[in-house]
Amino acid sequence: MRAASWVEALSQCEQRGESYVLLTVISIAGSTPREAGAKMVITGDSTYDTIGGGHLEHTATAQARALLASNQQCQQIESFPLSARLGQCCGGAAKLLFEVRVNHTQHITVFGAGHVAQALIPVLAQLPLQISWIDSRASMFTSQPYPPNVKIIVDDDPPGLIRTLPAASWLLILTHNHQLDYDIVETALRHHQFDFVGMIGSDTKARRFTTRLANRGISRAQQRALVSPVGDTRIPGKRPIEVAISISAQIISRLHSTPDAVTKHSATVSASKEEQHDT
Repeated sequence: MRAASWVEALSQCEQRGESYVLLTVISIAGSTPREAGAKMVITGDSTYDTIGGGHLEHTATAQARALLASNQQCQQIESFPLSARLGQCCGGAAKLLFEVRVNHTQHITVFGAGHVAQALIPVLAQLPLQISWIDSRASMFTSQPYPPNVKIIVDDDPPGLIRTLPAASWLLILTHNHQLDYDIVETALRHHQFDFVGMIGSDTKARRFTTRLANRGISRAQQRALVSPVGDTRIPGKRPIEVAISISAQIISRLHSTPDAVTKHSATVSASKEEQHDT
């Protein structure tokens, strides 16, 4: 459930292990959109509550996300004159406190809510992970409450969400559509910021995608992040739960690996499963 206030958002972010900025109006002069003490919470892809909207809030939100991108916990005070420079004519001024809370829980993004994902999410949710679960079909998500570290996102353009993800997020691509899989993979690899892009499928699908990616200008170096078929191939079986356990095993290995071991492990993954996509 989406938080209705900054207080609820703060609690949810802490439960999910999600980094955020608590933004507070600490003083005002003259006419301003909100009073001193007004607060809002800003994450990499969402905002909760408001300090009055308009260009002040827009500018402050952009600055908060820049601070989040630095991955450094800090506090910062900035003064904002509400003049033509901010597109506001209140004539007053606001002093804002940015409190950056960085949670180092590994973020993982799961694209697709089909059978494999439905079996996978309950397992991943028990690990020290912050999970974003994305699908364009709202009907794929039940009304039951999900664990606090699982964030449900329904969006008609999943590839378009790539730019909103944390830079170090791991990606799992388990959608019901091969073209959608490809669009997500290409978009992710072009961003140069993800070191693990796991995709469900067969050796044949992986070869076709790598050829197509090369033809689209994605270099071999960029393609190193792509792990397909995703999963620990020592675990056999094609049932959704078997594939989910295979993927979970690979994720657990990554969580316990050094950076060098992670790179080696990803590079040596080989395929043994037939052509798959998650319905």
